[in-house]
Amino acid sequence: MTQSSRKKQLLRSEPRVTLKTIADHLGLTPGTVSAALNNSPAARSIPEHTKNRIVEAAQALNYRPNFFARTLRLKRTYTIGVIAEEIGDAYGAMIISGIEEYLRKNNYFFLTVIHRHDPKLLQTYAQMLLTRGVEGFITTDTSLTEKLALPTVAVAGHQQVEGVTNIVLDHKRAARLALEHLKNLGHEDIAFIKGQTLSSDSAVRWNAICEVAQELGICVRPELTTQLEGTDSTPAIGYPFAKELLARKRPFTALFAYNDISAIGSLWAFHEAGLRVPEDISVVGFDDTPGAAFANPPLTTVRQPLLRMGQIAAQTLVDLIEGRGEYLPEIPIEPELIIRASTGPVSSRQQRSSAGSRS
Repeated sequence: MTQSSRKKQLLRSEPRVTLKTIADHLGLTPGTVSAALNNSPAARSIPEHTKNRIVEAAQALNYRPNFFARTLRLKRTYTIGVIAEEIGDAYGAMIISGIEEYLRKNNYFFLTVIHRHDPKLLQTYAQMLLTRGVEGFITTDTSLTEKLALPTVAVAGHQQVEGVTNIVLDHKRAARLALEHLKNLGHEDIAFIKGQTLSSDSAVRWNAICEVAQELGICVRPELTTQLEGTDSTPAIGYPFAKELLARKRPFTALFAYNDISAIGSLWAFHEAGLRVPEDISVVGFDDTPGAAFANPPLTTVRQPLLRMGQIAAQTLVDLIEGRGEYLPEIPIEPELIIRASTGPVSSRQQRSSAGSRS
C-alpha cells in the first residue's frame, strides 16, 4: 500500500467530531456546546470561561460544523446575495473584498451575481438568489428603483427606496476637496471626464461638481467636458476621451476624471501627445484604487474607503438579519483627498496659453 493510500485510509477511519464529541469531552450537554459555537441567544447565559473552553476544545479536536445540518436545525442559510455591476474592476473588487472579509469572520457565505446594468438580469438574478435561500442583499453600483423582498444595503445607492439602506459618499465634499486643491494651485481652465450614464454615482457626482465649481467661481465649459462610454474596466476606457479633449484644441491646465481608471488612461494619452504631468497638465482621479499610487506619475485622487464601505455594508446587513440593528435609510461616508505627484502649480507658460485661449 502506498503512503498516499494509507493516508486516505487513515482519514476515512478517523471518527467524525460532532457536537456530542465535544460535549462528552467537556462534560457538557450538546445544546450548550451548540449555543456557544453558534453564538445563539442562548449563549448569553453561558459563563465566558465555559465558552472559551468550548471554543478551545472545538479547535483542538478539529471540529468542522455540518453546514446542512445547521441550516436544517436553525432554519437559516447564513447566506447573503451580492448583486454587483462588475467584479473585475478595482472598484467592485475592493468593495466585495470588504464584504467577504466581514462575512467570513462572522460565518456567513455569499453568492455573487453580475448584472452589468441590464434591468432584466437584475430582476432575474434577484429572484434566483431568493430561491437559493439568501437572507438579505448587498448591491454595488446598482440603481434600485423598488424594494426587494429581503433586507437590502446598497453601496453607492442614491434612490430613496423603502427598506434599502444606502451607503453614500459625500460627493459635494469630494468635489470641493478636488476643485479647491486645483484652484489653490492656480488652475482655472479645468477639463472634466464625466461618468457613464449607467453608473449609479455619475449624476450625483456631476451635479456636485457643477454646484461646487459655481461656488468657487470655476467655469465648467462644455468644450472642456466629455463623458465616458462603454463598460471597459481597465484604464483603456479613459484614453480615447482624453485624446478627444486634446483634439478640440481648447487649452486646459488640469483634468478632473470620473474615476482612477479613466484618469490613468488619460495619463497615457497626455504622455503620447508629448505633454508632461503635472508640468503641462495636472490630473485628479477618484476612488484611490490600488493602481492609483503606482501610476506614472502617482495619481492625486479623491479616496473612497472602498474596503471599509464593503465591511460597513456587510455589518449593517448582518445586524439587520440578526435583529441587532435598526433600519437606517442612509449611512454617509466621508471622502479624503490623497495628494500625489500628478498635480502641481500652474506655470507662467500655461497661464499665458490659457489667457490667450479665452481672449
